[in-house]
Amino acid sequence: MCAFKVSKTSYLIFARMEKMTQENHYRKLENMMHNAPIARLTGARIKIGKGKAEVTVPVERQLFHAAEAMHGAIYFMALDNAAWFAVNSLVEGTFALTVSFNVYFIRPVNKGVIRASGRVTNATRTQYFAEAVLYDGDDHEIARGSGTFVAGKTKLSSEIGYK
Repeated sequence: MCAFKVSKTSYLIFARMEKMTQENHYRKLENMMHNAPIARLTGARIKIGKGKAEVTVPVERQLFHAAEAMHGAIYFMALDNAAWFAVNSLVEGTFALTVSFNVYFIRPVNKGVIRASGRVTNATRTQYFAEAVLYDGDDHEIARGSGTFVAGKTKLSSEIGYK
């Protein structure tokens, strides 16, 4: 058995390099979302951290349904992306997949910016569980969702915007 001593300075350098690697992963995921056609269409933006993500979407009339409020599909997109990117912050190397996602609509919105805050709530060897809450510009809860996710087979690469 080989034993060696690691100095406090070496440990701190390694910890800093690991954090920089994680931060690099988060920035690449953010770029991947920002360059996706749906994000460009809706104006969605994201900020990712370890096991968490926050998505914002400006409330624009072209995203409304006939009753003059933001369409539920946009609520779903914001909630799913917040939860999905929270999960993919922990899954390195492959594109995660949403297995199931439940949405609970609470109230409509027709102005401002919506914000979905997602976080991983649990993980097993093969599955991740995450939830997200959607807020209006006044921080009122307007929807919530939760889902199950797995690591997929598609590699995270520059071809899919991971750069």
